[in-house]
Amino acid sequence: MKQEILMMSMVMFCCTYPVFGQWTVIDPTNIATSIVNSTNQIVQTSSTAETMLKSFDETVKIYQQGKVYYDALKSVNDLVKDARKVQQTILMVGEISDIYVNSFQKMLSDPNYSAEELSAIASGYSKLLEESSSLVSELKTVTTVTSLSMNDKERMDMVERIYREMKEYKNLVQYYTNKNISVSYLRAKKKNDTDRVMALYGNPNEKYW
Repeated sequence: MKQEILMMSMVMFCCTYPVFGQWTVIDPTNIATSIVNSTNQIVQTSSTAETMLKSFDETVKIYQQGKVYYDALKSVNDLVKDARKVQQTILMVGEISDIYVNSFQKMLSDPNYSAEELSAIASGYSKLLEESSSLVSELKTVTTVTSLSMNDKERMDMVERIYREMKEYKNLVQYYTNKNISVSYLRAKKKNDTDRVMALYGNPNEKYW
């Protein structure tokens, strides 16, 4: 009976909230996929940091539209444990997008990277975002009422696994970001130009090393 209540809460979370709960109305998978597609286009069509910056504006627009969804999702309270895990997993996709957009936007104005390096960095972000998007798609399948072949325990176990994997991806994106920024700090140090880089990214305080 307890499991049935938990699963009903998860189904309600994914299907009944009018602002953001319905996958078909605002789908976090589509938000992440749109950011991935926009990033891939930047990689394929931009040859200089200036053209990348101009093309990146479209990615920022998609991110800002998604942020409205994620901010609304944060305000949902009083969820049972497993529904909370669903919520937190989706929110982590928003956090991953946030790390990427805000960090890469700064990198685009950083002369310590070449256009080729920026393209490679963007490509890396695209791959990590794509994997995160795949996990959301899997979560969508698990938490919709159409996946009737699974019992309650199987659903809950999958939600827990997807949550753990998403957390690993979020940590990986942060690590990837820190390592890329550390390259700029090292180059700035050689040129005696650390003040400008610190103004861009903030004081490293060991976090980028």
